[in-house]
Amino acid sequence: MKTYLDWSAYKEAGMGDAYADIPKTGGDFAKAVAVCIKSGLCETKPKGVMCPSFRVSDDPSLSTGGRVRLLKKALNGELGELPFTDLALARTMETCLGCKGCKRECENAIDMAMIKIEYLAQRHALQKPSLRTRLFGNIADWYHRFPLLKRVPALHNRYPWLARLNERLLGITSKRSLPEPAARFFVNNTRMMPGKNGEVVLLVDTFTRNFNPENGYAAIELLEAAGYRVHVAQAEDGAVLCCGRTQLAHGLIDDAKRHAERMLEVLLPHVQAGRAVIGLEPACLLAVRDDYKSLGLGDAAERVAQQAILLEEFIAREMQSNRFQLEFNAIDSEVLIHGHCHQKAVGAMKSVRKVLKLIPGLKFEMVESSCCGMAGSFGIEKEHTDMAMAMAEQSLLPTLRANPGATVVANGFSCQHQIREGCDHQPIHLAVLLRDAMKIEGAKNAVTN
Repeated sequence: MKTYLDWSAYKEAGMGDAYADIPKTGGDFAKAVAVCIKSGLCETKPKGVMCPSFRVSDDPSLSTGGRVRLLKKALNGELGELPFTDLALARTMETCLGCKGCKRECENAIDMAMIKIEYLAQRHALQKPSLRTRLFGNIADWYHRFPLLKRVPALHNRYPWLARLNERLLGITSKRSLPEPAARFFVNNTRMMPGKNGEVVLLVDTFTRNFNPENGYAAIELLEAAGYRVHVAQAEDGAVLCCGRTQLAHGLIDDAKRHAERMLEVLLPHVQAGRAVIGLEPACLLAVRDDYKSLGLGDAAERVAQQAILLEEFIAREMQSNRFQLEFNAIDSEVLIHGHCHQKAVGAMKSVRKVLKLIPGLKFEMVESSCCGMAGSFGIEKEHTDMAMAMAEQSLLPTLRANPGATVVANGFSCQHQIREGCDHQPIHLAVLLRDAMKIEGAKNAVTN
């Protein structure tokens, strides 16, 4: 069996264990699947993230363990000659949101998010990916090549007949609005001031660039005010710079690898110069830090991964070294924090807590919830819309509605859209909260002006 991701990290997994139950085919990929020890934790509902689809369905086949059971059958030849086209397997795998909750919360850290990517790539090799898959997966390329496409979400949201047509032809639900690109996209206006605390490189991802440029401007202003010289990662030839997260999520491995290679080409010189690679969108930064290792990109991927860090992790680290010493004004309003699943998967919420303590008198609370349900395009796919909203309604949206006066911080682009869809709150990124609270006269909007 040809695999599309590099599973060599599992080469020794289960070897010598008579009870490992490694499938007959699939090589190291089969060993990655067999990491599951059938504890059943993913089929319970403790605090945490794992497993969002089981939490709302109570269906064991829609759990991490349920997926493992079917994948083992597929790799053992029990689902026919073309197992990756099996309908039962498709049903359980398509409801995996790639949250990485199992990688953190499962006793054996099974990485179902990456296993799903391999599954999708195997299926695409047998069945051509749909137009919807290609649209969502390659959104950065489409927007770069055909700027007029950025008007489509607004038209979908404005004209119900067009939304119904999109649902019929593309499988994009007419029940939900689509996130609309910003009127003005991110432009690199860094002042390149000398940094007493060193230099960093900011990774402006597809979502920050096209939808939330204010997050990028806020991060630049914050870091410059704290004494760092900020470089913005960009390709010299003007090509679109995307981490490949959306392609990976849809199993478009070749496209993802092409973007990853360009990203590494841009970031490696910064890393060699000793600069930290700071990311704002959790899923994008962690694609660089974690997922690139499965693409067979060699030493460059490892070196960049070592320097890739989320904004909150960077600030917390610099606070510990007494280099980040900005002063902030007090904030009287209550702040609710919703963590992106990938933030939780790498333990970054501890850094968020530490950073928020910089703001005098701030009262904040972490919302105890699983995945918000949007998960990239999952929440706007017509067959998954109801499940996605059920996930949000478990605890996230009720908590936010019960606190109408609170400021909501959510770093994930998908999380922000799900929150706006489900309640009256307008969530902001942590970078914006910190930028707006800085004790620097006239600092706000200095970069954009």
